[in-house]
Amino acid sequence: MCNERILCAGFGGQGVMSLGQLLTYAGMIENKHVTWLPSYGPEMRGGTAYCSVVVSDTPVGSPIVTRNATCVIVMNLPSLLKFEQSVAPGGVLLVNSSLIDKPVDRQDIRVFAIAANDLAAECGNARAANMIMLGAYLALSKVVSVESVALAFKKVFGEKAHRLLDRNILALHRGAEAVLGTKQAMAA
Repeated sequence: MCNERILCAGFGGQGVMSLGQLLTYAGMIENKHVTWLPSYGPEMRGGTAYCSVVVSDTPVGSPIVTRNATCVIVMNLPSLLKFEQSVAPGGVLLVNSSLIDKPVDRQDIRVFAIAANDLAAECGNARAANMIMLGAYLALSKVVSVESVALAFKKVFGEKAHRLLDRNILALHRGAEAVLGTKQAMAA
């Protein structure tokens, strides 16, 4: 049974909100119960931003994910410091090691350090670090399919962004490879 509670956090402009929206729309496409709750710092771009996402097979009781997250995705050091303790024991913490060099203190969770910014640049889209992290999360959780994320991409970014879809799908695959260690990490 699916009941994923995800926190995505970083600086404004790193795509944490769109990462959450992509998960939410993809869940809707797959007829799952979903919530997306954004939280912005006062500065917006460059300030602190995070969102709570719930994807479940059953109705969602609360959209707030502050503790017992099944996964926390952190894009910068302030987000790691703020949300490391929000991961439930046995949960997953995805760390953007391109920007975070602090070791994680927890021993009761699975931690994956992913050089998201570096991998995004290798994909030809330096702004796709969020998609690298999303690909890593999808590979580990299988909460929604890459196909559903591709359909959600058009909803989140509009039809004009269709020209960016191939690069972003590549970023999803690179993120999956980063955690699974194989070129065949995700079905196309």
